[in-house]
Order: sequence, then C-alpha cells, then structure tokens
Amino acid sequence: MADKKLNLLAEFPFVSTEQWKEVVIKDLKGAEYDKKLVWRTNEGFNVQPFYRSEDIENLKTTDVKPGAFPYVRSTKPTNEWLVRQDIDVENAAEANKKALNVLSRGATSLGFKLKKADLSPAYIAELLKDIVPTAVELNFQICVSKGAELATILTDYFKANGFYSDPTLLVGSINIDPINRMLLKGKDLSKEFVLDRVKSAIIAAAGLPFYKIANVNASTLSNAGAFCAQELGYALAWGNEYLSSLVEDGMDKSIAAKKIKFNFGVGSNYFMEIAKFRAARLLWAQIVMAYQPKCLREECPNNKPDGLCRCAAKMRIHAETTQFNMTVFDANVNMLRTQTEAMSATIAGVDSLTVLPYDISYKTPDDFSERIARNQQLLLKEESHFDKVTDPSAGSYYIETLTKEIAEQAWSIFLNVEDNGGFFELVKKGTVQEAVKTTAANRLRDVSSRKEVLLGTNQFPNFTEKALNKVENADVKGSQAGGCGCASVGVETLEPVRASGEFEELRFATEKSGKAPKAFMLTIGSLAMRLARAQFSSNFFACAGYEIIDNLGFASVEEGVKAALDVKAEVVVLCSSDDEYAEFAPAAYELLKDKALLVVAGAPANMDELKAKGIAHFIHVRSNVLETLQKFNEKLVTSNP
Repeated sequence: MADKKLNLLAEFPFVSTEQWKEVVIKDLKGAEYDKKLVWRTNEGFNVQPFYRSEDIENLKTTDVKPGAFPYVRSTKPTNEWLVRQDIDVENAAEANKKALNVLSRGATSLGFKLKKADLSPAYIAELLKDIVPTAVELNFQICVSKGAELATILTDYFKANGFYSDPTLLVGSINIDPINRMLLKGKDLSKEFVLDRVKSAIIAAAGLPFYKIANVNASTLSNAGAFCAQELGYALAWGNEYLSSLVEDGMDKSIAAKKIKFNFGVGSNYFMEIAKFRAARLLWAQIVMAYQPKCLREECPNNKPDGLCRCAAKMRIHAETTQFNMTVFDANVNMLRTQTEAMSATIAGVDSLTVLPYDISYKTPDDFSERIARNQQLLLKEESHFDKVTDPSAGSYYIETLTKEIAEQAWSIFLNVEDNGGFFELVKKGTVQEAVKTTAANRLRDVSSRKEVLLGTNQFPNFTEKALNKVENADVKGSQAGGCGCASVGVETLEPVRASGEFEELRFATEKSGKAPKAFMLTIGSLAMRLARAQFSSNFFACAGYEIIDNLGFASVEEGVKAALDVKAEVVVLCSSDDEYAEFAPAAYELLKDKALLVVAGAPANMDELKAKGIAHFIHVRSNVLETLQKFNEKLVTSNP
C-alpha cells in the first residue's frame, strides 16, 4: 500500500474544456460568455473565467526549480525575505535610537534617508552605533552627488570597527538613481552625468561586493498610477539603461549587472502582482544573459556549461506597498490593502519588503502605525508561514498564465523603449511620463465610476467620519499629488497620485462648509426595490460627506415629501421600482419644486418622459459617481456661505 500513489482524479471521468464551457454557457441563460465572464486587463489581455492544465502545457518555466535560472520561481532556494523599515534621518543620534528599537521589534533591514549636508565619517559612526552590519541589511539614500563619498565612508567604517573580516557578510545598498531624480524633480541631466554618478559610486563601493549601487526605483511609476506590465516594462528598460551604459564604458558585464537593484511598488491587484514579480525575474535574467557575462569564479557551480555568470542574472527585488490606493477617509482600510499587497510580494518571492504605515497618506507615521506595518510582515512569517514555502503559486494554471501574459506585455514595452532610443532618451522627451499619466488618468476615471473600488472612499464610506483635523500633510487636503515640491527645470516630472484624491476633495469641501447637505431617502412602494435603492443611494451621497436620512418606507408620496421638508432636506432621493416611478416621480417633483432637489434612484425605461416633465437628476450603477457628486456640490456646498 505504501508504494501506491494516490490519484484522486482517477475516480472521475475526463471533462474537456469545451464541455465545461457548454455547461457555463447554459447557466448564463442567454447572456454572452465573453461579455459576462471574460474581462480585459489594463495590460491589454483577456482573463478567462477558468484555466486548465492545457493552458500551461507548453510553458517551459513550469519545470524550473526555485533558485535556478531563469529564476522565474525565485533567485533563492527559500522564501525568506527581509522586513525593512525606512527612517528619515534628521538627527543621527535619534535615528540610531529608532533603528535599534525597530531592530529589536522584528525588522531585519533598515533604510536611511540622509541629507547630503550632514554626511561625514563621524555622522555615519553615530548613525550606525551598536548596529551590527553583518546581521542586518543596511540601505542608504542620499543625493547622487554624494554616492561615492558615502561608499568610501561606509567601507572605512566597517574596516575600522571589525566588520570587514568577511566582506560578503555586508549586505545592503546605496540608492544611486539619477534617472529617478529626473522623473521626480525635473532635473535635465546629461547621459554623461548619469553614468559618472553611477560609475563613481560603484567603483568607490568595490570593497562592498554585496552592496547594490545602481537602483531602479520603479515604485515611482507605481505611485504615479502605472499598471503592472507598464511598471515592469519600463523598469527593465531603466535597468538596461544603467547596465548598457556601464558595459559600454568598459565595466565588467557580470560586475555591472550585480550592482543593480530594483525597487518596485506593489498594488492591490493580488494575482497580477504575484505574476509581475515572477515575470520580472524571468525577463531580467534574459536581458542580462544577452550580454554574455563571463563568470569570474571558475569553481562556481552556476556557470556550467558555458562559463557564463548566471548569478549576475539574478534580480535583486525590494518591494514597497503603493501609495496610489492609500486613503485619508476610513484609513484603517489601508491596513487591509497593504496586507494583500504584502501577501502578493512575499508569495512572489521578493528579497525585502517595506509595508507603508496606514496613516502615511495624511500625516507623519507614529510609533503605533509603524509597529502595525512591521507586524503585518511578521504575521505572514510567524503565523502564516509564508517564508516556509518557496513560490507556492507555481503550477497554478491562472498565475502561470498571468506570468506569461504580463511577461509578454512588459517585453513589448521594453522593446518599444529600446527601439526608440532607450529609457534615458524617452524620459528626457517626456514620453514615459506621458504614458504613465495617461494610465493614471484612465484609472482615476475607473475610480470615479466605481469600476475600480476604494472601500470607504468611493464605495461604502463611513457616513459620519470627519478627517480635516487629522490631516497634517499640507499637500493633502484632498489633493492627489504628494510630490517633492521641486519645480521642473527641463524634464517633465512624474508625481505620486492618490486615487482617492478627488473624492476626498468633495468630503473636505463639505466638511469645510460647516453644514453637510441632508440627503433624504423617500422610500415607497416595492419593499425589495426601495430598500436596495435606498442603500445604494445612501452610499452614493455619503461619498461626498452628506448627512444621510434613511427611512423604512412611506404610505404615500405626500407623506414622504412632508417628512423630507420637515427635516429641511436639500436632496430627496425617490427610492422605488421602475414601474412605480411613472406615478411617484411626477408627484414628488410637483410637491418639491424649488424646495429641494429631487433625485430618482435608478434608470427607468421612462427616464426620457420623466426628464420631459422637469425631473433632471437620476443616479444608478452606470453613473459617474464623482462627476455627479461634483455637480451636486456646486449647487449645495460651494454656494453655502
């Protein structure tokens, strides 16, 4: 018995894909299969309602083991990742104190954002006091002009303090990315300047073989609203820009590739994000191997049989949860968003992860929110055991197919960039910025119509929440942008965007007015329809911060209108069935006239007839929620004294 393999499928008859589809079509009862069940992604490919083994039978990557080239499953044999927390360094001693504290609370990676004016050996010594650099990953961000100096100071510090006996134990990065500076600050840099800053920092860090220097900050694209394949395609071109420049300048191919690190954003499209990271490793490995990097170690087992350095093709990935879908209202939901994002990143096998605190969209995170952010990762490790299984999504027909589709879309973007002069040239021209901004605009339109849902903002808002008093960031107050504040001096900038921004402007305007308009639900007629439409309408107007007055139902239109006028409602929403609107809507309109705005909940067949009688306002599932509420705000909020 012990030698027999259990095959659960053997007891069931084979069912073909065509047979499955026939049953599904029958259950649809006349609805079109492609329109009802197949959806199209931002990346431009269709997602089917189900997948089967035949969908991946020709994929060679399904036979790859974790840690093996081309690294689609992972660059390492385990799924261990580093829990990173970033620290803005205003004072070295205070930053050191905070660093030691977060290390004692579960962090295994630190990111220090330094000011160039503060940089000195004494400053670094104070910052790193009592931190063991061989036991924690250290990452530094500083002005690109100071990258080489920082690398020299770190090397000297490690040697002077006894941490240099085995340099391979020193793991970290210095985030030198002049192209990102162009994107965020509009700096019109030359290609020679970019190469000089990256190359000089790499040379200065020669004594730190496991420190990554040339960084690709693709999170800038994610935070600006780019979709998965777009972020990946541009990131690959970005990385190749640094790699090709260094190689053309004479740097060894394997060394140049090993000095590049990718910092990605991770959004809430759960399965897409898993596939994105898997596709990223696969494609970067192909790009690096196209350079034919020679392995510098003959004894390396990973260079067989051709002597090429496959280790150089390993993509080092740091992921950070995106700011794009962070909200000010109902901010605790941000924890749910970042948790699914953290799950996507860790299931996909990233090397390190930063979970942004839930309150970062409106204030400087405090100890509590930073602790929660760290613990979100620790829970995935200690209680969910995500670090115990490498690439658990492997073999999933759906995720394997998504990996293939995203890889194809990203590769197409990459080739297009290369064919048109490379990433640097397209950033100089503003082509990359324009493409991402177009994507962001499309996504914002989806948010405004609820095609893309932000729970607590454009769907199921907290009716009574006030948020102005908790907002500390001066650039929030409902705005979308949260950029660096530096004016463009030659190159178009790419600023962060928050999808919730325009909805927050509505609620802030209502809150600032000091008087929330009252939206009264005049429920009458069909019990099922009036309840459903009252719930829909209540959520609709609550997105603008209106006071919602719901009701169980009225015996007559007259009774309902009287109740609405008694509470001085500015908006009266008629909630009933389509058939009953022919009678109820004209009656309510005649009674209300100029006393309040009548809104009909739904899109009845006789809408044109009702409009001809003067009824102008209808809300339904096809309404653009944002634009509709903006028009109501113009009438009811901005006109208030």
